[in-house]
Amino acid sequence: MGKEIERKFKVKVMPDLNKYPFKCLEQGYLNTHPVVRVRKEDDEYYMTYKGKGHIEREEYNLPLNKESYEHLIKKADGRIISKKRYLIPYDKYTIELDVFENDLAPLVIAEVEFESMEEAESFVSPDWFGEDVSKDKNYTNAHLALS
Repeated sequence: MGKEIERKFKVKVMPDLNKYPFKCLEQGYLNTHPVVRVRKEDDEYYMTYKGKGHIEREEYNLPLNKESYEHLIKKADGRIISKKRYLIPYDKYTIELDVFENDLAPLVIAEVEFESMEEAESFVSPDWFGEDVSKDKNYTNAHLALS
């Protein structure tokens, strides 16, 4: 299993998104404790298991085909989350800026992934980032799907 180390932030000021690439994501949750999610990312499909934790936790991705995804997404609890994920270079990182759609709009969350906890803890965010919500369960996608 892999390990995910990331921090999440609200956004104070939206950057100009016209110059950044994005992916269209759709995802649903088959389980939230532990997290078992199915996701469509443009034309790729996969199931993800995530362990316990906030900033650091286990993560494992299993590729799916379109038919498997379409079968499983129908079994998701709560809402299906749709969002555009913009990929924004910042220093040596890539900020994943999620712009939520449908009934979760106008929510926008920025995520940054790290190689180590030390790196995550010493990260200095850009001025346009707002509050750090890394440890706030209300901003996890699993919680958003069920709220």
